[in-house]
Amino acid sequence: MARVLTQLELLKELSPAAEANVNRHLGVAKDWNPHDYIPWDEGRNFAALGGRDWSEEQSELGDVAKAAMITNLLTEDNLPSYHREIADNFSTDDAWGHWVGRWTAEENRHGIAMRDYLVVTRGVDPVALEEARMIHMTNGFTSVGLGGDQSDRVIRNGGGMGLLHTVTYVTFQELATRVSHRNTGRACNDPVADKLLQRIAADENLHMIFYRNIVTAAMEISPDQTMEAITDIVTNFQMPGNGMPNFRRHGVLMAKHGIYDLRQHHEEVLLPVLRKLNVFDRSDFGPQGEQQRERLAAFMEKLADDTLKFEEMRDRALAREAAKREAKAS
Repeated sequence: MARVLTQLELLKELSPAAEANVNRHLGVAKDWNPHDYIPWDEGRNFAALGGRDWSEEQSELGDVAKAAMITNLLTEDNLPSYHREIADNFSTDDAWGHWVGRWTAEENRHGIAMRDYLVVTRGVDPVALEEARMIHMTNGFTSVGLGGDQSDRVIRNGGGMGLLHTVTYVTFQELATRVSHRNTGRACNDPVADKLLQRIAADENLHMIFYRNIVTAAMEISPDQTMEAITDIVTNFQMPGNGMPNFRRHGVLMAKHGIYDLRQHHEEVLLPVLRKLNVFDRSDFGPQGEQQRERLAAFMEKLADDTLKFEEMRDRALAREAAKREAKAS
């Protein structure tokens, strides 16, 4: 049986990959300014400064776009918690520390720009948004992505998710966030919002590539250990916004209208990463890695079936709603 590497050993062994990928990222990332993406001439004072407070008719966003924008922004708002999780597992030394700082700075732009857009355009109720931000950030984020027996085992074996589980989780999470931002931009039906969220989605894609490349390097160093982390994360995956106010209601609305649903999760997030990691065609797994790969394959097969069932139910629900609207209009 292959020896299980400690957290410190993994950090040391993966340090060259971290350094190479920090340098790669700095070479391809494009700096941008949040203020360049905000239609400032649409802004006006609220009541505290003699203007008018928000009311529903001021928003030009539909219900789906509102739910998606709020969910995506509150997810970005929880950055201090994500920073703590990443720093705790990556360390703040050498290339790891440089990445933690750079990633945090880049992510911070996302929340700044999205909030400025929503407040200036009066897209959502700013008071309700602030109340939700306070709740979500107070609750924080701790090792989302694992549940049940897997979570208990990982915590017993090293505290929190550990390096491999953390880097695997953020690989899938960054790609999922990219998909959600991109579809939210389209749903806003506003070229300004669409351009802003395209810019944010591009950042998320580069972040995903960094993390995915670290997982790829880990596969070469400790394939069984990495395969176990991949299977744990995929089979227990939850978005980082889980637990925020109205997350379930907003999540259902987003899935129902194609912002982020099971098919996108399966075909646009999980499968591309698993293919890139060559999970199902590798020949260097030991017994433990093979067992985990079989567990993952069974899960992916069930997810494909669940996706079809979800789409059938969604189509029926949308058809009923369309029939009601038609009957009401006639």
